[in-house]
Amino acid sequence: MEPIQSKAAQGRVADAPNGHWVYRVLPRSIWPYAQLARWDRPIGWQLLLWPCWWSAALAASAYPRPGDPLLSLLPAPLYLVLFLIGAIAMRGAGCTYNDLVDEDIDNKVERTRSRPLPSGKATRRRAWVFLVLQALVGLVVLIQFNSFAILLGICSLAIVAVYPFMKRITNWPQLVLGLAFSWGALMGWAVEFGDLDGPAIMLYIGSILWVIGYDTIYAHQDKEDDAIVGVRSTARLFGDSTKSWLAGLYGGTLICFAIAFASAQAPVPALAGLIAAGAHMARQIAVLDIDNPDQCLRLFRSNNQVGWLIFLGLIGGAVWVALKPLV
Repeated sequence: MEPIQSKAAQGRVADAPNGHWVYRVLPRSIWPYAQLARWDRPIGWQLLLWPCWWSAALAASAYPRPGDPLLSLLPAPLYLVLFLIGAIAMRGAGCTYNDLVDEDIDNKVERTRSRPLPSGKATRRRAWVFLVLQALVGLVVLIQFNSFAILLGICSLAIVAVYPFMKRITNWPQLVLGLAFSWGALMGWAVEFGDLDGPAIMLYIGSILWVIGYDTIYAHQDKEDDAIVGVRSTARLFGDSTKSWLAGLYGGTLICFAIAFASAQAPVPALAGLIAAGAHMARQIAVLDIDNPDQCLRLFRSNNQVGWLIFLGLIGGAVWVALKPLV
């Protein structure tokens, strides 16, 4: 078991899992950069990826016609792979940038002081170089798409740039995170159609509400330290009313997604994924203990299952349309 990293010892970051491949496979000299990019905590890029894949799947199966072949109703595998690479690269770049901006704050919070910069395992200069390299990977991915999608992707950088500062000036930094992390809901549609329509907008709004919800759960881990250092969050804002807020946020998510599906004329079986995701969200709210940091982290990570449920629902709907003439 790797020790928690400190100025005196190299190890894992506090909330990274033991036995992760980063610590088993990579040389110790690479660990700080893997930690800056959060390779040892994949949930971040997974949650960034889902709006991209949802949007790509919804766009592919939108406005279906009888007799459409199955492959035409499924998202292109190349696009899914490009979104995957882009999500990993840009989540890593965003986290590296966030750590550069927040080094002083991270040094005052128990969970984050083991990160590479406050623990002294990486220098700011090398962190900036690593950020640029990751951003270049993201750029290579982006230029594989059409010109409209390229421009749209570039526009997201403005939100990414201001996000780390929001926790200092507003109780709603999770809203700004939602604007950034949900951008993929626009990208998948833009890649398919070269523009933006109502379904993509509603998918984006719903995803923003989802992000605010799950990141509020995440932020409850640090609320005591945040109060001491003056960091703001929806976890501190909602307090004991968190469950009620989550019910509204998650409920709004499902309503927006249902409107997006209906507007795109998505096959009805796709709603099965939404229903399953709604049940999962309801369970999160029912069992949540905002004063149990370990449980908050587990529930936050469980939102990857929400992503799978909605995506597989869309894929199932596309398959149903293709097979319907045969049954």
